[in-house]
This record gives sequence, structure tokens and C-alpha cells, in this order.
Amino acid sequence: MNCLIVEDEPLAAAVLEDYIRQVSWLHCVGRCSDAMQALEALHQQSVEVLFLDIHLPGLKGLDFLRTLRHPPQSILTTAYHEYALDGYELGVVDYLLKPIDFERFLKSVQKLRRPEENRQAARAFHYFNVNKKMVRVWLDEIAVVESLKDYVRLFLVDGTNWVTRSSMSQLEQLLDRHLFLRVHRSFLVSRAHISAFTATEIHAGGQQIPIGRQYKAAVLEALRGLGFNDPL
Repeated sequence: MNCLIVEDEPLAAAVLEDYIRQVSWLHCVGRCSDAMQALEALHQQSVEVLFLDIHLPGLKGLDFLRTLRHPPQSILTTAYHEYALDGYELGVVDYLLKPIDFERFLKSVQKLRRPEENRQAARAFHYFNVNKKMVRVWLDEIAVVESLKDYVRLFLVDGTNWVTRSSMSQLEQLLDRHLFLRVHRSFLVSRAHISAFTATEIHAGGQQIPIGRQYKAAVLEALRGLGFNDPL
């Protein structure tokens, strides 16, 4: 897997490059000291893994990551732990605190999805505990997720629904943020299964889901990105 190091500290960059060299299935294609160099490198070659420092000169690492339409799998590196939540909200693979030892680095890269795993994950599934039985659910068949305090209800496209013990935050981490949309504090909706919407509700998987006031602007913006026009 081609890796790009974006790090303005030469010693830290050299350590990462050495660690990458020790893992047979990783290959370092370059080192960049700021976001603009990294952007140029991403345009010039295929990069599957980004080792990204948060505190870069000029455009910061997290801000740079937000500008990428289709970012590579990213592992953040920093000396400051308080940015971990922001990183996970952007879907990063892991968060490495400096100084980074090789054992911790190895655990981190093992979380990466390799190309063959990406092909297998084209139709991903997850086992949910339903009444003490583990039930396999294909993630692309989930139309709506409803929060029930300490539980969630999964509405599937075939009309089936399952109740499992989980929080909405756990489900958001499990489900791809690019495929699911938070429309209400109690509802997640699959973008692929949205059939219609108004200014106040969304129709998906046979369900009518209210759009929460605090989510409305973000929801309508996301729907515009899917090609929907604003409702009259």
C-alpha cells in the first residue's frame, strides 16, 4: 500500500519512514512538510495511506483532510491528544501520539483495509445481538436507524426490523458517514434509500423520518449533493 508522510518535523518523518520500511506490505512514496506539498503529491501518484501530522505550518492537518473529496485512509500523528475526537469524526483509521514506538505503529497499520479487503467489503455486513442471538445484517440493506435510549432499531429495506443494544454514536462509527445521514438526534438514514423528502421529513425504507431543527441545514446541503432539489 502506497503511503505518504505529511510531517514538518524531519526526525518524526524519518521515524515513520523507517517504520513503513519494516512492514512488507507498506511502501513510502514520499514525505511532505506541509499541506500544499501533500496536495500536489496526491495529484501526482496513487496514495492509499496518509500519515498526517495535525500541527502543520499554514493549513493544519485536520483542515487539510476536510478539503479532500476522497481522502486516502488516514492515520493522524501528533503530540496532542485533545484532537482525537475531531480526527475520528473525519473517519481517520487511528491516532498516534508522539513519540511513536514501533509496536504502537504496527497496531495502527493493522487497522488499515488492504486492497483485497476493500473488494471483500464491497458488501459489508455486521453481526448484531438480537435477543441473545447474533444476527448478520448487510449494511447496505439498512434503510433507517432509530435510537431507543440504550437500544437502536434497524429498519431494513425488506420491511424487517431488529432491535439491538447500542448507542447512536456507536452506530455512526460503524456505518460509513458517506452512506448514512444523521437527520435527527434519534434517526440515521441511508442516503441510498431516500425516496422523497420535504422541508420537515424524509421518506426512506417505507418510513417517514422527521428532520430535526438543528440538523436541517446540513441535511438539505447533503441532499443537494445527492442531486435533489430543495422542496418548495
